[in-house]
Amino acid sequence: MQYKLMKLAAAAVLLPISTALGQAATSAPPPPQIVTSAVGEATVVPDRATISFAVETRAATAAAAGAENARVQKAVVAALLAKGVPKEQISTSRFSVMPNEVYDKGERKVVGYVARNAVTVDVHKIEQVGPYIDAALAAGSNTIGGLHFYSTRYEEVRREALREAVERARADAEVMAKAVGGTLGGPLEMITNDVGVPRPMMEMAMMANGRAKDAAETPIEVGEQRVSVNVTTRWLFVGGTR
Repeated sequence: MQYKLMKLAAAAVLLPISTALGQAATSAPPPPQIVTSAVGEATVVPDRATISFAVETRAATAAAAGAENARVQKAVVAALLAKGVPKEQISTSRFSVMPNEVYDKGERKVVGYVARNAVTVDVHKIEQVGPYIDAALAAGSNTIGGLHFYSTRYEEVRREALREAVERARADAEVMAKAVGGTLGGPLEMITNDVGVPRPMMEMAMMANGRAKDAAETPIEVGEQRVSVNVTTRWLFVGGTR
């Protein structure tokens, strides 16, 4: 009885394997297909920006460095608010207090402390970028960076580029099908991938407290941004060959 049970168990395992092999042997080959790739592009003029305003201070103790940093950064934030920046568009993006170390004859020595505090401002009016930078510098910000521009129309423009990419891919597929005496069928698969959005960047390091009252306003040029989207498409091929 034990031997018969083992044979039945083996048959139960072999049956689905045989069935699967039979299905694989009788499955039809995939239909003829055409695969094409294309890139669509569109341009947009940024209407917003973000800027990072940082303050770096040094002192003999961590408490002293932090206290001086707090004093200056409060002045920077107050200057930005006075320029019309809404409070909800200002946020702390980085804060640190670290020992300032030097190496003397192979030994590490702490000679003081460095405090860094950075706030990021979301600018909703591009023409205010220059005045905001000038106000922050005058109030004591000594490191300004991370300026980048973006557009509130980005998704709209990206879809324009996507539509262009699909149209190009289809046009190429139609030419390929016609070249061998056939016609293009319906789409089988479409894959999209954003190539990237170049964003103009500006890094400024002003290691001085304030600037002269008669200094010229910081010039800011925005320019256009190009949005690129890549698509890969797979189409059914219908017809004969030449």
